[in-house]
Amino acid sequence: MSDKKDDEAGTSPPAPPRVAAAAAAPKPSTYAPMGALRGEECADLLALVAAVSRPLEDAVADFLARVAPERRLRFGNAVRFVLEDKMMLQPAERLVAFAILHQGYSSQLANPFLPLLINAACDETSEKAEQAFLHVLLSSTNGDNSEILKQSALDYLNGSDYASQVFLQREQLEKQYSYDAARPLPFSSNFRDATVRSAIPDPDVFQSFGNSLEVSSIIPNRDDMVATLLQQTSLKGLPPQWIRPSPPRLEIFEGELQWLNIDNNHELLWDGTMCADTSRGAVIRDLVDQACKGPLAVAQQEKIIEDLAKDWKLVYHCGMTPQKLPDLVEHNPLIAVEVLSKLINSPDMDAYFDVIVRMDMSLHSMEVVNRLTTAVVLPPGFVHDYISNCIRSCEDIKDKYMQNRLVRLVCVFLQSLIRNKIIDVQDLFVEVQAFCIAFSRIREAVGLFRLLKSLK
Repeated sequence: MSDKKDDEAGTSPPAPPRVAAAAAAPKPSTYAPMGALRGEECADLLALVAAVSRPLEDAVADFLARVAPERRLRFGNAVRFVLEDKMMLQPAERLVAFAILHQGYSSQLANPFLPLLINAACDETSEKAEQAFLHVLLSSTNGDNSEILKQSALDYLNGSDYASQVFLQREQLEKQYSYDAARPLPFSSNFRDATVRSAIPDPDVFQSFGNSLEVSSIIPNRDDMVATLLQQTSLKGLPPQWIRPSPPRLEIFEGELQWLNIDNNHELLWDGTMCADTSRGAVIRDLVDQACKGPLAVAQQEKIIEDLAKDWKLVYHCGMTPQKLPDLVEHNPLIAVEVLSKLINSPDMDAYFDVIVRMDMSLHSMEVVNRLTTAVVLPPGFVHDYISNCIRSCEDIKDKYMQNRLVRLVCVFLQSLIRNKIIDVQDLFVEVQAFCIAFSRIREAVGLFRLLKSLK
């Protein structure tokens, strides 16, 4: 509501711009209490009650159009929440809110907000214009209140028709709606009746100002406060905790199974790496990381070999893992041989062997395996699996040139293993012989076949 409209009306004091306040309303937090409104619903509520210059029937129509039927009860609870505290809305805005609660459920047999409307109409501490407005709404039937709804809230407050209006007694209003205040509502309970409002007004503020009109006029961030309350507090209030004592244990009869609490003796395990020097092997760790990304210079390769020769345990601090091994083999096979020879007694060595067997066959991988066979003792099963993988790779390749090249490499590799007695030729005789016959057009395969015949 702008200041210009307030000056023309002559009754309501200036309030902060509603559009800016609604836009500045805080976004809902991650935690949304049960019954709280969403951010867009808060903006709708603030916009609806701010339409004090429009006919009330238009505000009701906007409510029915903006709020889906399944969300109207939650929306109405939020309107009731701000109406219970007279400091949250200005007098004209309160009339719009009351009209929404009354007309939004006028077509239903039971208006859930009827007790609030009756209590507000009979509240002697409320302003007379508000009481008169509620009496007109509650006492009218069959659309008799259409005239008052055609007015705006400001026009009604500026008029003097309500000054001479006669108020009905509470009993008359309750009888008209067949409402029994002594009978609890269907959704009521003892716990609900004992709830405490989640927003409690400051008593000092009420002592300092005579009415809600004066209080609302000096609070520039009132809309932000209302939006925060609607989104971050429970509209249902704070109910007392329902405390239920635990039931007593029953006596154990003879023959019944009893619960046994078995003692568990856990041993403490000491972490030997705790407080260890993490800077150890920093240089070699950086060099190994570079070796997995590209070829190293000769000086860098010599640095790794020299450091591992001085302290072979540095291999456990160089950051080497089975996943990095294929890149290290392709870029720096000599470093891969040096690292694997130091890890030969590691419990993770089987994982490194599996990676070598599964990786694509290449000159560098065969060079690494060939050098390892002369440097350390390799498991026979690993060597056999690697040879089988090499033979299978030669058979699967489609490019004749690359196939001939790889066959020559495999034949030379196998001849080296046989002459150095790294493998027992009898274990692979059938498989290697079939390989030589399949590629008998290649000279190296013929030489390998003759070597096999001589050893047999």
